[in-house]
Amino acid sequence: MIDIIKKALPENSMTAQDPTKFGTFGGVFTPCVLTILGVIMFLRFGEVVGQSGIWYAIVIILAAKSITLLTAFSLSAIATNVRMKGGGAYFLISRSLGAEFGAVIAVVFFLAQAVSVAMYIIGFTEAFKDTFPDTGLSTFQIASIVNLITFVCVYIGAGWTIKVQYGIFVLLLLAIGSFFIGALGDISLDNFTTNIEPSFRDNDNLFTMFALFFPAVTGIMAGANMSGDLRNPSKSIPKGTLWAIFFTAIIYILMGFLLAGSRSQDQLLGNAMIVKEISVSGALIVGGVFAATLSSALASMMGAPRILQAFARDNIVPSFRFFAVGSGKTDEPKRATILTFAVAQLGILLGDLNAIAPIISMFFMITYGTLNLACFYEGWVGNPSYRPRFRFAHWSVSLLGAVSCVVVMFLMNPLWAVVSIIIMVVLYWLISSQEVLSRWGDLKSGRAYEAARKALLALEQQSYHPKNWRPSILVLSGSPTSRPHLAEYGQWLASGQGIVSIAQIIPAAGNHTIERRQEAENRIRKFIREEGLQAFPVVVSDDGISSGLKTILQAHGLGAFKPNTVMMGTTTNKERWGEYCESIRIAARKQRSILLCDCVEERQSWEPPQGRIDILWKGEKHGALMLLLGHLLKRNPEWRTRQLRILATLPTGRPADKYQKGIEDLLNIARIDASVHVFSGDNDDVIIAKRTGNTAVLFMPFEPPTNDEEEASFYDKVTMATRMTADVILVYSAGGVCFEA
Repeated sequence: MIDIIKKALPENSMTAQDPTKFGTFGGVFTPCVLTILGVIMFLRFGEVVGQSGIWYAIVIILAAKSITLLTAFSLSAIATNVRMKGGGAYFLISRSLGAEFGAVIAVVFFLAQAVSVAMYIIGFTEAFKDTFPDTGLSTFQIASIVNLITFVCVYIGAGWTIKVQYGIFVLLLLAIGSFFIGALGDISLDNFTTNIEPSFRDNDNLFTMFALFFPAVTGIMAGANMSGDLRNPSKSIPKGTLWAIFFTAIIYILMGFLLAGSRSQDQLLGNAMIVKEISVSGALIVGGVFAATLSSALASMMGAPRILQAFARDNIVPSFRFFAVGSGKTDEPKRATILTFAVAQLGILLGDLNAIAPIISMFFMITYGTLNLACFYEGWVGNPSYRPRFRFAHWSVSLLGAVSCVVVMFLMNPLWAVVSIIIMVVLYWLISSQEVLSRWGDLKSGRAYEAARKALLALEQQSYHPKNWRPSILVLSGSPTSRPHLAEYGQWLASGQGIVSIAQIIPAAGNHTIERRQEAENRIRKFIREEGLQAFPVVVSDDGISSGLKTILQAHGLGAFKPNTVMMGTTTNKERWGEYCESIRIAARKQRSILLCDCVEERQSWEPPQGRIDILWKGEKHGALMLLLGHLLKRNPEWRTRQLRILATLPTGRPADKYQKGIEDLLNIARIDASVHVFSGDNDDVIIAKRTGNTAVLFMPFEPPTNDEEEASFYDKVTMATRMTADVILVYSAGGVCFEA
């Protein structure tokens, strides 16, 4: 066993010897052992053995210890992968799963530890009343006095409390030794035989006994909770926690056999102080009970405030900031200690050890399960930064621990399990709705990266089909703040179904090019954030717009996530017209669809112009893309009530009704609702002039100019579009879209 633990732990650890901080034995092993060997062992373990029978009792011990061992492995892995600070489980979970999960665990685990104080004090009170029945004080009064004494001890400081625990530890070992000696003298085969078979009372079963016993093994976080007070947390937490688990497991197993062999089943069930009766020294057992319960209460009273203090200092929920203040050289969380005392006092009001224990079990299960989940994600996502020095770290072990916690929660009490999960979900929703920004790295980006990596690789292996066409729009906006409506239309046309990239081409600036690119990219990021866009920034440095666009189209994107559509503004500047047309030709040669957008700049941001969505129909070549873009535009809340209309010129020699019926059939195939209006005897200019008086945006097809003559004609077309009162989007389709898809 010694060799296994040594091999699992880090070989070397360099740390300064701070005399105000604690080592492995005093800071981890002792608090863990004193919390594990507590009130349940002395006052309820006899009932567990009596009702369950010895073999089921051993199963309960091993199952409980297996869960805590798996959790300890996860705890050790994360503790040896980060530079530990105060906060214990909260610190580890928040730095892995994110601030929101960490905040939920901070609340739940704080309450678990604070209510545990009440459980241990109630156990002490039961033993005290049994030993001194004529005190004249009620159970509530005694428990309240003990809670106050515990609070005062912790309020003075952790250093003094740790020293007191050394004496308690010795007394506890003497009490256990006294029980072992007494039980060995009373062992009989008859007693052992009566305790083989279970004898569950009404409403009790194996899982209720597990729920009653499980708090007896939940002290494994006592050392981790002191992480801010340890000289070397990454070494002390794994070593001290694992030693405490194995040491206490041996004691519980031996104690189970001795209880079963030294007393009959009826005696075990009828006497809460059966351990005292068996022991050779009742006084030592009474002292042991007092020591175990008080030490466990002290450990929980020390741990809970440190969790709350660490959570408050992260400032995730500003209203908790009050508890971030520390006192003295050792930074004692005295404000949080006062709150812990108050919560414990509320728990004392319940006054029933059997009622409190299952609730605490559920709280601890949630914490352990989340800690295992954090370690699982760390290993499964495979961030290069995940390099734990704990050698038994593997995501499969952590996953088993997380699943075990969830399964056991439902086996113990399905109703409380559901309620606990609902509370977790509600807390997570409330905290995440505040748009928490953590100041540390967590697994969100790692999980997203891994999911994106796998999706990209899977997508790369799929053959393209028009059914899967989505808009991936490169918005060539220049400085986005000068033409914000281009970015708006990019977002509207993507409609949450595609990808938008906001691109800017800046001139080269010699040695300052990198800095200028970074500044421009930061400005675009700020614009994206302030406008609430779902977009990516792209900045390239080049001597011209057309050559810069060529660079972007060749380099931007990854796999199937390359832009398939280029959106540009319109211009009537004749000095730049040649380069403007060349940019359009480059996009067309690169097989990108093109959108040339002319917007009415006077309107308010994100307020579309009033009117219909009109499409100038010139056939299926560009019509399929225009119709799909119009449909996507209507899916936005701002455009949802707008009418989609097809405007078509009747070709010479074609019957109007058949031509209209043909377009309507195409709409049916495309499963898009739109009205069709066919006009005869008019050319496009007349239709536009007469039929677009109530148009919000007009989609018009165009062909990229290929020579000087076509450039001149195209100039007239663009000029006409800029003179319209509606927004105009000129559309060139590079293909990839069809009505049947």
